[in-house]
Parts: sequence; structure tokens; C-alpha cells
Amino acid sequence: MDLLLHICCAPCSIYSWEYFSGLGYTLQGYFFNPNIHPYREFARRLETVRTLGQVENRTIICNETYLLEDFLRQAINAQAERCRFCYGMRLGETARYAGETGITYISTTLLLSPYQKHGQLKSAGEKAAARAGVNFIYADLRHGFAQSMRKAKEKELYRQGYCGCIFSEKERFYPRSHL
Repeated sequence: MDLLLHICCAPCSIYSWEYFSGLGYTLQGYFFNPNIHPYREFARRLETVRTLGQVENRTIICNETYLLEDFLRQAINAQAERCRFCYGMRLGETARYAGETGITYISTTLLLSPYQKHGQLKSAGEKAAARAGVNFIYADLRHGFAQSMRKAKEKELYRQGYCGCIFSEKERFYPRSHL
């Protein structure tokens, strides 16, 4: 059973990869994250994913498309639903690639994060998969978050401090007293 695993970042991929491999899936990773801002952050996460892939001997496809302007335009228009839009964009591309390459299943490392909206992720994954003729595998992986972060630290991998988009960066670092 082949599964294309959308990878948001290297640290979140550690436990997620182990989990799905443990279920018997043959995995390929797929990095597609044009939401990440600024570009240097995008490049750093991409390089960390590549490094982990080489060290762990994993097949990871890196889609380096950086459509920041398109993402920002659409995210601003969908402000209240920007996470839903972002999930749909990334999982839509993952599902499209899976469908075109004959991979039956998709999932995402975003399911590991306690900071993500799982209901929206599940819905976006199922819709994207249905459009592409593949299947979305939902699993609540949040129980593995601490373990994955610990292993990332042990491996000396870059661990970012926010989801990736400019909006999440503001939410993470802008003083609450100014909101």
C-alpha cells in the first residue's frame, strides 16, 4: 500500500513516518508548502526536510513552487477561513500528485501538531483526495508530538517556532498586549 505523506517540516515527519510505516504503508514524502513566509524560512525548512530524507534514506519529493503572492491574496480574502484554505491548497496539490503518479493514499504530517485544526484538516484532506481519486488517511497523531520534537532535537534538526504563514508568525511573536 503506497502512501504519499505531505510533509510540513522535518520535525513533524519523524513520528508521522514511523507511524504510517508501522501500519504497513510504503511511504514517499511530498514537501509542498508555498504558505511559508519569509522565503528564508521556506528554504531552511526545505533543506532540513532534504537532510533528514538523506540521513534516513527516505524518498521525498520536494515541490519547490513558491506561490507566496497567490497564497497571500487568497488567504487575505479567506481571512476567517485561512487555515482551511491553506490545508486545502497543500493537500490538494499532494492529492493531485498522488493521483497522477498512481499512489492510492495520502496523509499529512500536520496531523501531528497540537496547534493545527484537525476537523478542518480531515475535511480538506477528504475533499482533496476525492477530487483526485485517491484516499485520505486521517489519524490523530498528536500523542506523538513530544516524541517527534525530542528526536528532532537529538538529531539537531531545525525546529521552527510557528506554523509557517505570516499570520501564524504574528500570532506567535506579536505581543498579546498589542492585539
